[in-house]
Amino acid sequence: MRAVKAKVEGWRGWGRGRGKSGCCSFKRITVVACCVNLVAALVVLRSFDTSFFLFPSYGFNGNLFSVDQVERIEESIRVRREAESVELVRAVRKLSKELSREQKRGLNLPQNVKQKLANEILQRLQGDNVDTNVTKQRVDLWRIEKLEEVRRVTTSKSNIDSSISYQEAKMLKRVLESNWLMLLEGIGLWIPADVIHTEHNDKPKDEQDLEEIIPGRPLPPECHAELHTDYDGAAVRWGLTHHKDSAADCCQACLDQAKHPKPGEKKCNIWVYCPSEFGCYSPDIYEHKHQECWLKQAEKPRLNFKDKYSKSYRKKHPNAPIVVPWMSGVVGA
Repeated sequence: MRAVKAKVEGWRGWGRGRGKSGCCSFKRITVVACCVNLVAALVVLRSFDTSFFLFPSYGFNGNLFSVDQVERIEESIRVRREAESVELVRAVRKLSKELSREQKRGLNLPQNVKQKLANEILQRLQGDNVDTNVTKQRVDLWRIEKLEEVRRVTTSKSNIDSSISYQEAKMLKRVLESNWLMLLEGIGLWIPADVIHTEHNDKPKDEQDLEEIIPGRPLPPECHAELHTDYDGAAVRWGLTHHKDSAADCCQACLDQAKHPKPGEKKCNIWVYCPSEFGCYSPDIYEHKHQECWLKQAEKPRLNFKDKYSKSYRKKHPNAPIVVPWMSGVVGA
């Protein structure tokens, strides 16, 4: 009985010892297996990578390139590398750095100097009715005078007749000669560039201007219509109370009246119409409105105004426009 118990206890002890040692061996085996898998993956990737560089003569479709094709590929790669303007790129970069350094050095003016320059330019620009062109001319003239003053100071190395010192003159000379536009931006002055506007007359010969297009139906030839014209004559019908929708209707009214005049009436041979929506100017005391139609009669038609009012007339009549707004025509009896 004791012998059996001893064997059992021995088996238990052996199992406990093996369990401990077995647990350690399992961990070690797992770590080793992971390392092996990792190494295998690296080897596979390396083989793919080296096969891509070691065997470049295989195309994408798996076919082997010929020797001639490989030589052409190598030649194209060599030509492309030689065609790269490396020296030009380096020269451009070097020049850009030098220009940037020069600009920074040129614009490194003290704040009080910039303020003094800004005040001088503002004083030069003072005045009424200064447009962009005049502003540019005044600023350019100031620059020329300032540059002469700076050169005089740097040459004589004295500032007896100048408000700037020798050191300031040296800085200003470099800026005014090379970095003038950047100096203007630095002191907060911006002058827009000149805009040259050229009108191209590409309108067809027979096409009328928009302002010359008369609304309504076309005027018949017998109306003898004249734009921007005002004829004088005795009134047959006053236009203040006689309105027509169009110049053609006004002309037709004159023709109809001449054919069937009332007893004691004169026959109309002149029609005068106001086509402007803003009304038409006349030196009398009345306000002449849009669509006024005046029917007149004159044995010898005489012009009141044609095309434009003269400067002398507009000087005496400040309310007169430049262009005569009326349109007229002389018709037969």
